[in-house]
Amino acid sequence: MDARAWLGLQPTHNPMRWYLPVVPGISTGGGFLFGGCALGAAISAMEGSTGRPVVWATAQYLSFAHPGSVLDIDVTVAASGRATTQARAIGHVGVTEILTVNAALGERTFPQSGQWAEMPVVPPPAECPRREPRWNTTNSILNRLDQRWADQGSGNGRCSVWSRMPDLLGVSAPALAVLGDYVPLGLGVTIDHEIHSNSLDNTIRVANVVPTEWVLVDIRVDAVAHGFGHGTVHLWAEDGTLMATASQSALIRLWEGEGYRPATPAEGDAS
Repeated sequence: MDARAWLGLQPTHNPMRWYLPVVPGISTGGGFLFGGCALGAAISAMEGSTGRPVVWATAQYLSFAHPGSVLDIDVTVAASGRATTQARAIGHVGVTEILTVNAALGERTFPQSGQWAEMPVVPPPAECPRREPRWNTTNSILNRLDQRWADQGSGNGRCSVWSRMPDLLGVSAPALAVLGDYVPLGLGVTIDHEIHSNSLDNTIRVANVVPTEWVLVDIRVDAVAHGFGHGTVHLWAEDGTLMATASQSALIRLWEGEGYRPATPAEGDAS
């Protein structure tokens, strides 16, 4: 299946409106829609509405969508030229806005290309230990991902994990958006406390998507200050191609035990 089917995104009779049933398979262990899945669905909707591939997209997360709800995604084309389209998507459950996404889409020919970032040297997926969740998340997106630790971190703000979606036939920008939402994992590895963090945003910049079974999610925590963490993710194909980069900020809380529940927007925290 492709990423749109993997996410469960559905079209409507209106080519500018899509809907996403929120189910546990695209949700976190905490019981709300995984931010990368929300961004991936918005990207897929904009690509479907415009007929152009995404170049970059940035999401601001405003509220939670819980399993059992339906996320409606409305696409607006703000400007469209010969090669690029500027668009935005609003995801909402009823009257509650869940995320806003701005994006540029298009494809151009240009006589030069290159890659200057370097993939870290890590063992191949078959030689890496399986990544197990820290808490019981038996009914979440983690059940649909195969992840192997390539580098579990050494306190330097860097870690990396091989990831694949076994049901997916090919990597695409929406799929990379799902895998790019992993700065919170890097924060959990880097910080010397048990923590919980929620993404405030996610920006993905798509470079060169190539066929690959595994994606190396190369996480780099840049800074933690004032209760927020900031970082970047490089998404590599097995052959060393840099397919995309992502960047995020996240709100960090100390973990408060097995029964801990994230605050809701109504409680004054819109993360």
